[in-house]
Amino acid sequence: MVNEMKPLQVGLLGAGTVGGGVFSVLQRNHTEIERRAGRDIQIKMVADINTARAEEIVQGRALIVSDAYQVIKDPEIDVVIELIGGYGIAKELVMAAIAHGKHVVTANKALIAVHGNEIFAAAKEKGVIVAFEAAVAGGIPIIKALREGLTANRIEWIAGIINGTTNFILSEMRDKGSSFDDVLKEAQRLGYAEADPTFDIEGIDAAHKASIMSAIAFGVPVQFDKAHVEGITKLEPIDIQYAEQLGYRIKLLGITKKTSHGIELRVHPTLIPSKRLIASVEGAMNAVQVQGDAVGTTLYYGKGAGSEATASAVIADLVDVVRYESVKPNKRVPYLAFQEDKVMPTVVMPIGEITTSYYLRLKVSDEKGVLANITKILADNNISIDALLQKEAAQGESQTDLVILTHQTQEKYMLEAIQSIEQLDTVKGAVTKIRLEELS
Repeated sequence: MVNEMKPLQVGLLGAGTVGGGVFSVLQRNHTEIERRAGRDIQIKMVADINTARAEEIVQGRALIVSDAYQVIKDPEIDVVIELIGGYGIAKELVMAAIAHGKHVVTANKALIAVHGNEIFAAAKEKGVIVAFEAAVAGGIPIIKALREGLTANRIEWIAGIINGTTNFILSEMRDKGSSFDDVLKEAQRLGYAEADPTFDIEGIDAAHKASIMSAIAFGVPVQFDKAHVEGITKLEPIDIQYAEQLGYRIKLLGITKKTSHGIELRVHPTLIPSKRLIASVEGAMNAVQVQGDAVGTTLYYGKGAGSEATASAVIADLVDVVRYESVKPNKRVPYLAFQEDKVMPTVVMPIGEITTSYYLRLKVSDEKGVLANITKILADNNISIDALLQKEAAQGESQTDLVILTHQTQEKYMLEAIQSIEQLDTVKGAVTKIRLEELS
């Protein structure tokens, strides 16, 4: 009983933006947090190579070291918070913390998406907790919602705007009609995009998060390596404008669906109807839409990154550690929501097998019979047209844009149709293809 009353001693690895937020929120809301946890939570030690930066944050309230292993080996530390990021040293440190019998709280989506299965197995063996709410959608408690709040449901699908950088870029492209490259530079200037934005703009960050949500929603191992990933670098302002005219917005979505053929796990630019709530999520905000068979549609919205938003999730995990520490490991909430022996390896479908609708933009010769040839190719591939937008050719121009929205079809049939369409003499250059989801 005495042990329960002594403060939970925490070691923090990484004193950057989120580390600073954890310190600030923990101090500001100290009384509220203790009332909820039933126990004081104290950060005892902070490890960061940049000790001067750490000192600025800590201001004498914790011991600062440059060697993370000092934190891990300290016998008084109960929980290690990993805020370093990446797959390399972060994995070594997390595994070492588990080996030393420490609980782990991490905001590292890349680590959980790539090495989660191995980390969870190691934690189970040692009887410690690994908590990772902050790894997906920052301050939005989506992991807890999927793992606990929606337990009664058979989850049918999840679609999420789960990368603030790309959502900011797409919002700016839509508002200003600017090119991707111009908006990226602006995003970097404002601090929304990293100096090397590859993980964000190529969809990798979103795929990390989608893989984690997919595992929890469907009770399958984390399978990031099977995800289909496309970024936003090839999107053109003209497609954003045409989508708008047709009643749609383009968002980078992380999508996972349970089908009779397996699981869809994909990240790509997607047209969604403007009337859907998620379509109006602008700037660097995140939103996740979950479809459950009993509850219907639920939507979770908020800050997906940032100092205090992410800290909110980290500290919520610390409180969970306090609550579950004395609970037998087999009675705790399972990492992937399902009991471990019920987590099923389920096939992730190749992108060619998925079924969705499509937006196609073609540059065509302004002459008779063009549309008839294109619709025949689509019909031959069992693809039906939902809507059509044909621009008048500008004066003196011999070419014009043709935009087609299709009904649902399998991707492999769409790719075959596009290949045939591109061979027509009247079609100039490559066909632009963007997937379309009604999210209804």
